[in-house]
Amino acid sequence: MATNSIFENTEVAFKLKNDSQLERAFFLFKMIANEPLMKVGAVATKFALNARLPVEGLIRSTVFDHFCGGINENDCMPLVDRLSELGVKSVLDYSVEGKEGEEQFNNTLSKIIELTAFSKIKNAMPFSVFKPTGLGRFKLFQKVTANIELSDQEVIEWSQVKKKFDTASKAASKANIKLLIDAEESWMQGAADKLCTNLMAKYNKEKVVVFNTLQCYRWDRLNYLKEEHKKALAKGYKLGYKIVRGAYLEKENERAEAMGYKSPIFETKEATDACFNEVLNYILNNLSEIELFVGTHNEESTYLAIRQMKENKIAQNDSRVWFGQLYGMSDHITFNLAKLGYGVAKYIPFGPVKDVMPYLIRRAEENTSVAGQTSRELSLIKKEKQRRKL
Repeated sequence: MATNSIFENTEVAFKLKNDSQLERAFFLFKMIANEPLMKVGAVATKFALNARLPVEGLIRSTVFDHFCGGINENDCMPLVDRLSELGVKSVLDYSVEGKEGEEQFNNTLSKIIELTAFSKIKNAMPFSVFKPTGLGRFKLFQKVTANIELSDQEVIEWSQVKKKFDTASKAASKANIKLLIDAEESWMQGAADKLCTNLMAKYNKEKVVVFNTLQCYRWDRLNYLKEEHKKALAKGYKLGYKIVRGAYLEKENERAEAMGYKSPIFETKEATDACFNEVLNYILNNLSEIELFVGTHNEESTYLAIRQMKENKIAQNDSRVWFGQLYGMSDHITFNLAKLGYGVAKYIPFGPVKDVMPYLIRRAEENTSVAGQTSRELSLIKKEKQRRKL
């Protein structure tokens, strides 16, 4: 099969979905394609949940079940097993957002440790994952990033955040799995980056355990990667990076404009794509020192990675290279890659319906802002529906 046509096989792409699930996917992507409707729907959903209106069942049977694995990890296991049968690994992502407080941070850490221990005995789950602000206050990360002096209480609080990061990393190292640490807004990311660098220096000596995330819509990320590589070579440890395009574009640009500083984001999507591809090539050319998780729904970047792997004589199943997509999206990439023997994983969000909705709304809004993404999903679903009829 030609390299540039491997994602056209809809029979492989939608093998996981029965006819009713395929119809639901078609309906949801039609909704997402309508940007004004999406905005109204997001506001209405937030209102209905906050007002405790009886909409949870409807949400659960539509958008939640399409994009999430369940309300807890046990809910996710049948899906994890079905994916594994099709050659796709799982990254269970406890996607509760916007909650702060020590009790919540401790709960999230416990969940990470629990999933890490489970991954140790579950071959289908070779990863653990968390967001930095799942373990500490956003404003604290922001102050540390801006080098603003912390109060005595905040110094103690920051040391507790560092301890939580270390606890999660140690657990992953002992369980022999990989820990993916997500990236967030630029004005808190500097603090998270430093924590990740320190953890890589500690835990990535013999094997790569800790992965930081590079958001390639930021124009400083390629240089940042090269500097981190120099540091790692000098100090004798390996790097791990998940690379993505980025999830906070509008928020980043709005803040930069409001506060009068240069936006950290490229001005065009083309520049972001070019940066993503440069970062991808740089890592694949330095695979002996940097492991890679390619988090993308972009077909061209995936084809580029496949070509580069072939040129560099990197085997499809090389454990140092992984591809990942979100559950409920880009199945044509995920399952066709798996069929060809590449290391591929689905990010599976889970958590209580109300607590996961901010995450789901953000994902839906991202889809409306990516030209062609939703229409591509719809055209593939139509093609598969037609194939099944025939």
